[in-house]
Amino acid sequence: MADLLMHFSIYLIWAMLLYHLFLMVGGYLHSIKYKEFKEEIVTLEKDYPQVSILIPAHNEEVVIEDTIKAMLRLHYPKHKLEVIIINDNSNDDTGAIIDRYAKKHSCIKAIHTKPPHVGKGKSGALNQGLKTATGEIIVVYDADNTPEPDAIYYLALGLKNDPKAGAMVGKFRVVNANHNLLTRLINIETITFQWLAQAGRWFWFKMTTIPGTNFAIRRSILEKLGGWDEKALSEDTELSIRVYNMGYYIRFFPEAITWEQEPETLKVWWRQRTRWARGNLYVIFKYIFQFWKLKNKKVFIDLYYFLFTYFLFFGGILLSHAIFVVNLMHDLKLSIGLVSYVLLIVGFLLFVTEVCLALSMEHKQLSIKNFFVVLFMYFTYSQMWLFLVAYASILEIKRLLFRQEAKWYKTERFKQVKKGSRTAS
Repeated sequence: MADLLMHFSIYLIWAMLLYHLFLMVGGYLHSIKYKEFKEEIVTLEKDYPQVSILIPAHNEEVVIEDTIKAMLRLHYPKHKLEVIIINDNSNDDTGAIIDRYAKKHSCIKAIHTKPPHVGKGKSGALNQGLKTATGEIIVVYDADNTPEPDAIYYLALGLKNDPKAGAMVGKFRVVNANHNLLTRLINIETITFQWLAQAGRWFWFKMTTIPGTNFAIRRSILEKLGGWDEKALSEDTELSIRVYNMGYYIRFFPEAITWEQEPETLKVWWRQRTRWARGNLYVIFKYIFQFWKLKNKKVFIDLYYFLFTYFLFFGGILLSHAIFVVNLMHDLKLSIGLVSYVLLIVGFLLFVTEVCLALSMEHKQLSIKNFFVVLFMYFTYSQMWLFLVAYASILEIKRLLFRQEAKWYKTERFKQVKKGSRTAS
């Protein structure tokens, strides 16, 4: 029995490793080919579409001013651009900061949510902003984001030049990547995710998941869909499924770049990632049992990926770990002992190769220091995800059984006071 379980767990692990290798090849090819699309935009587009940027903000006083300044630096005609900042039930100086800039700059618009529309999370704030927006293209940024000046140019004109795209997704980088070991690990994780999962899936399947920030979507699509799902903790993933189902694809265009802050403590990281995991589980439960109702069966590629990742892949790893620990205390007489060790070693080398390939696609990211961080990452950070997914699964199952309302957790921000030091808010 132990042999059978070990075989099964190894099969699950290697199925995902090989799929990730397949995606990484696609990501590498896309890193070369996407510039062809960039040239089409630069040489052909003269007619700028009207753009509305939505920025939900709840207690963001330590970061919101830098975000507003970044919006004012955007290389986009100001008469074609409005920046709508939704102050959602903040009890700090967020609202006052927004109002101050709105008085000075006509392109900045302040919205202060009122009952009963307060404190419902990011989706609720975005839906309130959408009611005020006038642009034919809606762009979303988190309150800690500082997009590069050309980001909106590439998102908006990229979407206008590709009528089959329902949404255009840019790339995000970690602004505090070098703050400590945790932020270095997160930086490597985000680079790998974008070039592997985002770019790879786009190259092979013409599919990309809408992230929580730095994306543009057609207003007409949002109106047909009724806006964002306010019950979803991962509103971006849930919205992606519905956009696919309308017959559009979502394009990954890494020329549009934003910089965002990532958690600097394990506590903040755990709470943020738990929300992400629970949000993705919500999407699985919402759509997997009504798959036959979905018009675009291609959606199943993403649903299968989430299902495989959160249940089968992580389940396979937990199972193999459990068998390994039990075998240390009690001889299970495994007949594949040597083979399993070889596969584990090769799997580790494959993991390192995939991550290093992703790092090589970003300027100065494939370094000796980051190489050793990747080695460390496999045995620590990656293993933490196992416990996090297990914890999130328990919470989500409990929510479903007892019909509990999911509570939104707003990620804690950190403001740099001087080089090397930060204060939390």
